[in-house]
Amino acid sequence: MLSGWSAAEVRGRAGITGQRSASGSETAPRLQSAGQSRTSTRTQSGERAEAGLVFEHDLPNLTMDDWEVTVSVVDYAPGRVGKVHHHAGFVLAYVLEGMIVTKISGQEEKTYQPGEMFYEPPGSTHEVSRNASETQPAKLLAMIFAKKGVPLTMPGPA
Repeated sequence: MLSGWSAAEVRGRAGITGQRSASGSETAPRLQSAGQSRTSTRTQSGERAEAGLVFEHDLPNLTMDDWEVTVSVVDYAPGRVGKVHHHAGFVLAYVLEGMIVTKISGQEEKTYQPGEMFYEPPGSTHEVSRNASETQPAKLLAMIFAKKGVPLTMPGPA
């Protein structure tokens, strides 16, 4: 299907742009942010179009040289209550199944259900982490962004 498209058209459809250097050659491609994509998530009147939007949150202003992302599935058995902990860097978590109650320092306690995400900023503590159900399992996908080689999860507050 892609064989009939030019490289520029493929990049455009994927939301990837490249900038031209002074010499006219294209620099490394980059993904456009949600606000810059051709199929904007804002209507012409400036209102947010909710279709397809799962999560939007500002990220910390960090230099990410020598960083990596580690993605893992976290299973919550029925009734499981996690211990207070913190992470290196920042975390994006996506609930895959069940309902998970979480509280991150500086945020309100909230129950998340499948398809919802939450964000743990750098230097925060994961104060509450538990399965909302005593009878059903829950599961989330955790994406930890941190410097290479550091411990990703540490017990206790940050």
